[in-house]
Amino acid sequence: MKSFRKLISKDYRIDAVSLAQNLIGKILCRKLEGGVLRLRITESEAYCGQQDTACHASRGKTQSTQAMYLAGGHAYIYLCYGIHWMFNVVAGKKDFPEAVLIRGVEGYGGPGKLTKALSINKTLNAQNLIDSKDLWIEDDGNKPKYEASKRIGIGYADRKDQDKLWRFCICK
Repeated sequence: MKSFRKLISKDYRIDAVSLAQNLIGKILCRKLEGGVLRLRITESEAYCGQQDTACHASRGKTQSTQAMYLAGGHAYIYLCYGIHWMFNVVAGKKDFPEAVLIRGVEGYGGPGKLTKALSINKTLNAQNLIDSKDLWIEDDGNKPKYEASKRIGIGYADRKDQDKLWRFCICK
């Protein structure tokens, strides 16, 4: 039988690229009325601070990006296209805004589909994933093989940032 360990602060206090790789195969947990839903993370993307033109923090600290400036281990949730909530995991140290977009989990490919299925919305923004009883990540020791590729939907970013291989997906 596998043992599950909830991620702790040191797991999150690393750079976003390393965290994006480390989160592949981990279990995203969401407490809902019927119990706890646990789904394996299959796809992630790294966003690396103010120097990364694809990152929301590249425009500086705003009311909507404040959660990115918290210490690693917090949720950063924003609305995309006015209809889809996007769930990100803050990485690294406080005041150094980096985050990992969770793009897919088992059974739900696409960040909007997974947040809808898990009832993740702005009410969970800035939630501390280390202490939360509503939303957290666990490690069961699974270490799947994954591939790196370019991030999706960042045509507004500088070419050098568009070309970075900071999207990670479990190999099929």
